[in-house]
Amino acid sequence: MSDEHEQGPRYLGLAPYLYYTDATEALDWLVRVFGFTEKVRFVDASGVVFQATLQAGDAEVQLAGAGSDYWESKGVEGPVGQLNIVYVDDVDAQYTRVCAALGEDADLAPPQDQPYGARVFTVPDCGGNSWTFWQQVSDQVELPAGWQVIRNE
Repeated sequence: MSDEHEQGPRYLGLAPYLYYTDATEALDWLVRVFGFTEKVRFVDASGVVFQATLQAGDAEVQLAGAGSDYWESKGVEGPVGQLNIVYVDDVDAQYTRVCAALGEDADLAPPQDQPYGARVFTVPDCGGNSWTFWQQVSDQVELPAGWQVIRNE
């Protein structure tokens, strides 16, 4: 048996791969609202984005355009959406930035402290995916009576 199988794989990263009906709109929205950086876009002959890569800190986000014909070929009605967590160093500043970028469309609950030491807020994007911005503010955990933390570190 090789060392790789004994130690497990050496992961190099993880990136969400998100589907949008209009990948051009989604790419522009994610850059404008969240401040992600566009790394590369692939467009068809008419300039419509069919795939793109964004940078969010050290993490990459992949997105692709997929119309109803794509989902029909898979035997489903469409994507179900996904929750993506983006770790930030100042969740309140990110909330202010997102609200400013959304303008009148900003109908977001403000950041909330969670019992597991995080301060978070969630934003739905233009394609039905949810994005939770997460700042770890404490190592103290305040769980309800009877709950417990089990760590495997």
